[in-house]
Amino acid sequence: MQGPLSVWLVKHGLVHRSLGFDYQGIETLQIKPEDWHSIAVILYVYGYNYLRSQCAYDVAPGGLLSSVYHLTRIESGIDQPEEVCIKVYVPRKNPRIPSIFWVWKSADFQERESYDMLGISYENHPRLKRILMPESWIGWPLRKDYIAPNFYEIQDAY
Repeated sequence: MQGPLSVWLVKHGLVHRSLGFDYQGIETLQIKPEDWHSIAVILYVYGYNYLRSQCAYDVAPGGLLSSVYHLTRIESGIDQPEEVCIKVYVPRKNPRIPSIFWVWKSADFQERESYDMLGISYENHPRLKRILMPESWIGWPLRKDYIAPNFYEIQDAY
């Protein structure tokens, strides 16, 4: 089932995939990484003027990584603003997504955190560097295949 934004995107010839609705009834769409920047600008012009959150997660060990964007249309006099969730999937080898920092400035620290924890490179981000881990840290701690350095499991402690 397609939501109103998906129908609008189809009407204007913009490539995407509808992923249905979440438990709150918020429409969820999948956008290809190469189309993300242009669709982000279109969504901003369409009225999604607030990036509520950006996060990322590891879909499966050895599988895809996902960058998730929650966008809201903020208008005066509206009690229930329209929201949409955008998911951009990338392969774990050389994961690259265009940064939306230049569209929504609030993406700054959020994209940096996703880079720091999962290694997703946000192209054209002005300050893409580690934000939580030291610069000397090796690897991406929130990837499901990450092995912590100097980790020794205690076995047969008795």
